[in-house]
Amino acid sequence: VPLAELSLMNKLIHTSLVESDQHVEILQRDPSSPLFSVKTFEELPLKRELLRGVYMMGFNRPSKIQEQALPLMLAYPPQNLIAQSQSGTGKTAAFVLAMLSRANANEKYPQCLCLAPTYELALQIGQVVRTIGKFCTDIKVNYAVRGNRILKGMVLEEQIIIGTPGTTLDWCFKQRILDLTKISLFVLDEADIMIDTQGLSCQSIRIHRALPTSCQVLLFSATFKEPVRAFAERIIPDPIVIKLREEELTLSNIRQYFMVCQNSEEQYKALCNLYGSFTIGQVMIFCQTRRLADWLSEKMSRDGHQVATLTAELTVVQRASVIQRFREGKEKVLIATNVCARGIDVQQVTTVVNFGLPRDMEGEPDFETYLHRIGRAGRFGHRGIAFSMVENATVELVHKIEEHFQTTIKQLDPDDMDELERLAA
Repeated sequence: VPLAELSLMNKLIHTSLVESDQHVEILQRDPSSPLFSVKTFEELPLKRELLRGVYMMGFNRPSKIQEQALPLMLAYPPQNLIAQSQSGTGKTAAFVLAMLSRANANEKYPQCLCLAPTYELALQIGQVVRTIGKFCTDIKVNYAVRGNRILKGMVLEEQIIIGTPGTTLDWCFKQRILDLTKISLFVLDEADIMIDTQGLSCQSIRIHRALPTSCQVLLFSATFKEPVRAFAERIIPDPIVIKLREEELTLSNIRQYFMVCQNSEEQYKALCNLYGSFTIGQVMIFCQTRRLADWLSEKMSRDGHQVATLTAELTVVQRASVIQRFREGKEKVLIATNVCARGIDVQQVTTVVNFGLPRDMEGEPDFETYLHRIGRAGRFGHRGIAFSMVENATVELVHKIEEHFQTTIKQLDPDDMDELERLAA
């Protein structure tokens, strides 16, 4: 799945903040620059209308990344900033607050420009602007995205422009309706995706070069690996960097078990025994192929289970809708192929089932996919449990996974209801 689609799904799914236990790191080249954090939104120089919008979004206090980033983004003189934090930690709300604070409602021309890698992500950012800025009635937003046709000679009066790099370039240099020399705040969202997608980084750099030297630049990224660092150095001179360490997937808080079955029908019987023994709130079941996922979904639905299926032929918005329904508890079982093995966080999931182990093209264990699959059951420090239904011919793969991760995967008898009930207790 393209990184942009994973990012959009996360934005659509996270309706509340995901708090991380990891510490915020601050890399600062100018030690004399004022740097402080806040514990409440009231400590920030925010207009009353913005505070009302923040509380309407359900933010009672700043998240860890917001504590450190917001004072810098709102400071005078303006500071250039790179902020790294995973989806769901409040990055979008942070730079939206900066744009709404910097925009002068009395001036009827674009002053803040935000670039996102896709049409859908741009619209998501706009939704946050509309929500937080609900009471800032004189500040308007326009979208430099495909399908938003601007008539020749039209004058833009909106203070905030959110767009994709390609359309924004057209507005600036082809149609000449967006004057970059008047932009005072430039936001680049999802920089890691910009770099990964052909053409976007060059377009973003070309736009940036046309901005005035006094323009404040804010760059946001889910990662801060070397390509992002190199890209940032081409965009921002001497930035302050704020990092929320990426959460590392670990097996230490996940109990792992496997059951040996003769065929898919026996695997399904073992799954039913497992599901009948556990009081499972929500479970994710991973299949290697779409055909197997569809077969399993049909059988479970016939047996009266509320099942959702997540496979690659769905559009990104359909996938996000499926995950959102699962997150809200409308379906208790999510059957997925590897499209959902990484990047998607549903915190209520404590049980993962591998309906067959993930394998690579040579038939060997796909260690990375296994880690990401069962990692869905141990997110953000939660304890989880993972079961793998394997056929006789693939038991050797279990031992290879044990050796690779230096972990223990205990064998269970799929027909031993007493053992399963003991585990459930």
